[in-house]
Amino acid sequence: MPLILLMVKTYIKLELSKDDKIKMRILAVQNRMGIGDMVIFLPFIEAISKKFNVPVSILVKDNSKAIQFLENNTAIDQIIILDRGNKIKDGHHDGVTGFYNLAIDLKKYKFDKIFIFNSSLRFSLIARAAGIKDIYQYPLFQKKNQHIIDTAKKFIKKELNLTVESDPRIFVDDQLIKKSKLRYKINDKEINILLGIGGSGPTKRVPSKIFISFMDLITQKHKCRFFLATGKNVEEQKILQEILSTKYKGECCALDDLNLSQILPIIKSCNISVCNDSSFSHLSSALGVETIVLMVDAPLLYGSYSPRMHAIAPDGESVVTHKTRGKNKINPNKIFERFNKILN
Repeated sequence: MPLILLMVKTYIKLELSKDDKIKMRILAVQNRMGIGDMVIFLPFIEAISKKFNVPVSILVKDNSKAIQFLENNTAIDQIIILDRGNKIKDGHHDGVTGFYNLAIDLKKYKFDKIFIFNSSLRFSLIARAAGIKDIYQYPLFQKKNQHIIDTAKKFIKKELNLTVESDPRIFVDDQLIKKSKLRYKINDKEINILLGIGGSGPTKRVPSKIFISFMDLITQKHKCRFFLATGKNVEEQKILQEILSTKYKGECCALDDLNLSQILPIIKSCNISVCNDSSFSHLSSALGVETIVLMVDAPLLYGSYSPRMHAIAPDGESVVTHKTRGKNKINPNKIFERFNKILN
C-alpha cells in the first residue's frame, strides 16, 4: 500500500511540474526602435523560449512592426506594444504616469520571468511594480557604447549559459509564397531581385542613378524582374518614380502600397536582394535571401551580422560610421561583381 501511495504522489508531482512549465509566462523587453533592431534580437528571444520550452511574450515599440512579421514565429506569444518615445504625442507609457500605466498593464499578464535587453533602471523598477519575481537585465547604467549584438550574447550566456549565434530567421507560410508567386507573376526562370531603395533617413538613401546603373549591368547578362521596396516618404517616392521612368518599368513591381505581411512572401520568392541599410535588408536576410547591403552612413555591423548579408562600403571608405555620408560613392560595378559572385 505505501508503495502505491508513493507512486501516486510521484505521478502527481510530475504532472504538477508539467503544468507549471505550461503556465510559465515569460516577457522579453526589446525597446529599441525600428524593424532592423527587432530582427537582430530574434535569436536571443528564441533562445529564451527554447530554454524554458514556452513561447515568450515581447514588449516592443509599434514601429518595430513585430505584429506584421512575427505572426508565424512559434517562439513568440503575446506582442505587447510599448507606447513610449513617440515624438508626435505623449504615449500611454511616457513619464511618471506612464511608469504606473505600464506596471499595471504588465501585471495583468502575471509574468513569472522578465528578460530586459537594456540597462534602464526604469524597466527594472516597472518589473518589480508589476510583481514579476525573476528579473534578468543588462548591467544598469551601462548604455553608453553598448555593442548591440555582443551585449545580448554575453547577457544570455551569463543568465542562461547559452551560446547564441547572430543568425535571425523569419518564417513565411508556403501557401502564401505560392499565392504571391501567382498573383505577382514571379517566374522561377528569371532572376527575381528585391531592390530595397528606401531608407530611414536621407543620408541612407542611395540615389536612383546608382540602382539604375546596376540594373543596366545585370540585364546585359540575365533576364530579371525587379521588386522595388520603399516607403511613402517624398524622397523615397522620388527615387521610386525615377526608376519607374526608365526602360525597366515593365520589369519592375513597386511594393509601396503593400503592408509587410504582403511583402514578406514576395521577398522570400526573390533570388537575391540589393538594399540600402534599411528594414528590407534585415527582413530579406532573415527570410533566407542573400542580401547585398549598401552601407553608407551606419556601422558596417548593421549590414554584416547575418551570414546572408554582404556589405558594400562607399568607394574610398574602409570604415563606415553614422557620419560617413557616403551615399553618392557606392560603386554599381562593385554591386554587380558581388551579385555575380553570390549567384555563381
